[in-house]
Amino acid sequence: MTLQEIFISNLRRIRKEKHITQEKLAELCNTDTAYIGQIETHKRFPSINFIEKIASALQIEATELFKNHKKDKLSPSLKLELHNELINEFDKLLSETLKKL
Repeated sequence: MTLQEIFISNLRRIRKEKHITQEKLAELCNTDTAYIGQIETHKRFPSINFIEKIASALQIEATELFKNHKKDKLSPSLKLELHNELINEFDKLLSETLKKL
């Protein structure tokens, strides 16, 4: 995923999570609804200043719009559980191997 695709995906996701329509976001950013639609459909890309307006309207830090959330889908507790399972399995294999020596 490119940085632009990540931005667009996050914009759409966060806007919907906050129950903000394209029309309302456009109003909050003092722009046309069509412009928000063009951003979300990859036809236009906003300036840094406008990205800051979007972030402010969504009440988030602008950097949140560029974070790749799809890259890391596992929760911390699931990661820990998997880590522990791998360690236990490794310990078993190591013990079995050492017994054979």
